[in-house]
Amino acid sequence: MLIAIAQMEITPGRPDLNAAKMLRIIEQCRHTNIHLLLFPEMSIPGYLLGDTWEQPAFLRDCEYWGNQVVKASGNLCIMFGNVGVDWQKTNDDGRVRKYNAFFAAQNGVLLRSDGFPYPFRIKTLQPNYREFDDDRHFCSLRKLAQEMRLPAENLLLPLSISVDGRTLQVGCLLCEDGWSDDYALKPVPILSQNGPIDLFINLSCSPFTLGKNNKRHRVFSRMARDAAAPLIYVNNIGIQNNGKTIYTFDGCSTAYGINGETLLHCQPFSEQLCSISLEELIHPSPSSQVAVPNDIGIDSIFDCLEFGVRRFLQQTGLTKIVVGVSGGIDSAVAAALYAHVLGPENLLLINMPSRFNSSTTINLAHRLATNLGCRCVDIPIGESVELTLRQMESAGLALSPFMQENVQARDRSSRILAAAAAAFGGAFTCNANKSELTVGYCTLYGDESGFLAALADLWKHQVYALGHYMNQRIYAAEIIPADVFSIVPSAELSAEQDVDAGKGDPLIYPYHDYLFRSFVERWQRATPEDLLQWYINGTLEENIGCEPGLPSRLFPSVSDFISDLERWWRLYTGMGVAKRIQAPPVLAVSRRAFGFDHREAQNPIHFTQNYLQLKEKLISQQNGGVPHV
Repeated sequence: MLIAIAQMEITPGRPDLNAAKMLRIIEQCRHTNIHLLLFPEMSIPGYLLGDTWEQPAFLRDCEYWGNQVVKASGNLCIMFGNVGVDWQKTNDDGRVRKYNAFFAAQNGVLLRSDGFPYPFRIKTLQPNYREFDDDRHFCSLRKLAQEMRLPAENLLLPLSISVDGRTLQVGCLLCEDGWSDDYALKPVPILSQNGPIDLFINLSCSPFTLGKNNKRHRVFSRMARDAAAPLIYVNNIGIQNNGKTIYTFDGCSTAYGINGETLLHCQPFSEQLCSISLEELIHPSPSSQVAVPNDIGIDSIFDCLEFGVRRFLQQTGLTKIVVGVSGGIDSAVAAALYAHVLGPENLLLINMPSRFNSSTTINLAHRLATNLGCRCVDIPIGESVELTLRQMESAGLALSPFMQENVQARDRSSRILAAAAAAFGGAFTCNANKSELTVGYCTLYGDESGFLAALADLWKHQVYALGHYMNQRIYAAEIIPADVFSIVPSAELSAEQDVDAGKGDPLIYPYHDYLFRSFVERWQRATPEDLLQWYINGTLEENIGCEPGLPSRLFPSVSDFISDLERWWRLYTGMGVAKRIQAPPVLAVSRRAFGFDHREAQNPIHFTQNYLQLKEKLISQQNGGVPHV
């Protein structure tokens, strides 16, 4: 009995295109020895569709195309994901009842079994964290069971199918159903109790997150071993978004043997039609095990970014890109990435010096362009900035030195890059990194502008690592000049940011990258209270992951440490929020990307009462028992 895994690219919101691709795959499998064909979760409509789910006409279209797949099944048994609609019921919002559903079809009809109210299975565990918002649109099996006044266990039933002359009991899972560690209800053990189960099938629409596949292999391998039944994980590739955050889907579909062995693994970010026999899953030989690539390294970050940028450009129809290059690492990595994706002939680099820019960074920008083989032009901003200052002065409006820095940043983006992109026939990039975006170290309508923030889910040290990786592995040459890596990071907006004098950003990236990450990416997110307690306990470096001893070298006194902590916390929870709300879409890489993944409101800046008490105690001790005022 041969099982095929269709790791297909899903186009979100286009059931017609997705169904047409599925029909071609079905026809391809019909002429082979395939008996069971598996497609991903929501393979007809896509998954992250925003409130498109509120359109009855779209739901009818999904049903229509799902029916075309069912009709085409023939003697193949086909399992696929689609929205399941009950037009006679409503969700709590008064809209028509929708389920994230697992369909099985054979001989032109849907397969169903006694004891279940629908001709499809329903997702049991619906994620409502990070980018997921499933309860907004779909009714879960848990909620249906409550409505029917039944224990959910009564509805977690195996699906009986007859394939190749044998009957199989299949445990039908949809994505989150396999990640049940933190849920009270655990579908896999319950299905096993209601079985026995011959095969678990998990249809997924699971976005790429750095390191997530490593965890999934551990979880799913253990799950197959504990259940004593093979498990097949089917994921899609492509990009989908929720408006503010772009997610890549890497596939990495995998088959696990009865003892948890990895017996098949599809390549990431690649459409594949792979097959494996049920016999091999039940009786694997030692030689049939395959190695699973590690997905925590900089190579995985590059693969995600390269795929995501390429698909986003295709989706938006952009073929030409303008990059403002400063001679620094962020713009250099952005330029190298876009040149690789589009080709250097479709890239225009623009250096926009003011009187504060050194010849060092200007020359680095030109060397980068020469190495990439793309055009680079200099458009100085001094004249236009001076015009703005004179106009403000004549209107009786005084601009402080800090405001004058922002005038320069806005002139570069809102005036020059926007005009150049229009003339070049494309769009211009936002080169911000995650460290800057966390605390709003960027200018609204200035360097925060652009059509996509491709690097904005990378901390500064990851941007450096990505630059080295691209030189070594992608270009196999020093495309990004060596001096770009060694020069002090600087916005070059004032004499206080003179790179030739070693002056630059106020961020100390080897420390602040990790401090900011504790604000954003920890599952139990850290606040000043946590950080100050770790500082007192001597476990700060251990908890945030920075170099041991670094905080004490940077901050000789308690007051220095607290002053720095409060400065960045105020910016992160204050003006930084306003800037992030207006930032371009971010291409997600990490476990918590800005945008809809990191949901935030513009609240007043807050320090917990326990933090204030800890602070007062430490300052008092430092001052010899004199209370801090």
